[in-house]
Amino acid sequence: MDILFEQSERLIAGTSLKFKRFLYDTIKWENRLIGIKGARGTGKTTLLLQWLKELDLPTEKAAYFSLDDLYFTKHSLKDTVAQFYKNGGEVLVLDEIHKYPNWSQELKNSYDFFPDLRIVFTGSSIIDISKQKGDLSRRALMYEMPGLSFREYLKIKEIIDIPVCTLTDLLSNGIKLGRELPKSFKPLEHFRVYLNYGYYPFGLDDPLSVHQRINQLVRTIVEVDLLELKDFDSRNAQKLLQLIYILAQQVPFKPNLTSLAEKTGIHRNSLNNYLVYLERAKVISLVFPAGISTAVLQKPEKIFLNNTTLLNALAEQKPEMGSLRETFFLSQISISHKIQIPPKGDFLVDNKYVFEVGGKGKGRKQITGIENAWIVKDDIEFPVNGAIPLWMFGLIY
Repeated sequence: MDILFEQSERLIAGTSLKFKRFLYDTIKWENRLIGIKGARGTGKTTLLLQWLKELDLPTEKAAYFSLDDLYFTKHSLKDTVAQFYKNGGEVLVLDEIHKYPNWSQELKNSYDFFPDLRIVFTGSSIIDISKQKGDLSRRALMYEMPGLSFREYLKIKEIIDIPVCTLTDLLSNGIKLGRELPKSFKPLEHFRVYLNYGYYPFGLDDPLSVHQRINQLVRTIVEVDLLELKDFDSRNAQKLLQLIYILAQQVPFKPNLTSLAEKTGIHRNSLNNYLVYLERAKVISLVFPAGISTAVLQKPEKIFLNNTTLLNALAEQKPEMGSLRETFFLSQISISHKIQIPPKGDFLVDNKYVFEVGGKGKGRKQITGIENAWIVKDDIEFPVNGAIPLWMFGLIY
C-alpha cells in the first residue's frame, strides 16, 4: 500500500487551490459516503484532491486512491480499505470507482463495516447507482459535476469574478446585475471564446489542441466507458461513433429514429437505448415535448450535443450560430432546471417560463400572448427592452 500513499502524497502536493468548481461549496463533506458523477474531463479528480489538501491531514489518515491503478488488479478494494482503516485512516477518496469489478458491493461492505470512516468516490456519469448490486442509493449522497459554466470560465481565466445568479434573480433583476458590472467588462469578447473551447477545464491550458482531445475523449467514452453497461453491445461501438458524427452535423433537430437506424446500421429497437446511453455519458442532450411524461416517451422532441465546445469539436463545418445559441442555453440551464420543448418558443423551463433564443434582431412574434415568456438575445451585452443577453444564463452555476 505504500506505493498508493506515495502517489496520493504527490498528487495532493501538486494540486492548486487557486480556483475551485462551484460544486465544492455545495457538497456536504461531513457525510460518511459521498459520490460524485460526471463526464470525463470535467474536473472531478482535481476537486477531490483540493478537498484533501485543505483537510491538511497526513496521508495515512486522508488518502487518494485511483481504482484504475494496476495495484487493484492484484488487491481487493475491500481489503485495501480495511488495511487503511486499521492503520488509522479516517478519510478515503476513491477515484474512477467504476473501473473496479464489483465496486458497489465492496463499497457497501466498507461503509457498513467501518462506521467512522468517511469515503468519497467518483465515477462515470453513466453509472446508475440505484441499479448496482450493493444498495448504495440509501447510503450515498450523490452529486453530478458538469463542465465549466461561462461564469466559472470568466473566473478561472481571471477576467472577472461574478457571483452565482439564480434564474429567478436573472429574470427579475437582470438590469440591476448588468449595471453593477464594471464598464471595462466586455462579455461578448469572451463569450465567443468560451463557446469554442471553454466548457472543459483541460481546454484552458492548450486551446489549440482541445478539439483533438475532445475527439479522443468521445472515442474513449464509446469504446471504454459504455462497456460498463450490461446492455451495451461492444460490437456496435463503431456504429455508435458514426451516430455521434451524424448527430453533430445536424443538431439540434427533431429526430427520425427510423432514418437514423438506417444510416448507422443500429437496430431501431436498440437506437433509443443508445441515445439514452449517450445522454448519460454527457455526449448528447435529449429534450422532450412539454406536457408529456418522459417515462412513457419513445422518442425525444429534439436532440442536442451536450455543450458548445463538443459541438465545435465534432461538427465538420463551423456550426450555425443558432445551434450554438440553443446548445449553450440548454447546457447552462439544464444543470438545475427541467427543460422541455413547448408548442411555441424554443424552451419551456420548470413548466413555467418560455424562452425564445436568437440574435439581436429576434422579436416576440413566436411568443406573443404567452405568459412568462422571454426573449434571449445573443448579440447584446446587457438587458434591454425586456430581452436578456444569452451570456447571462452562463451565471446560473
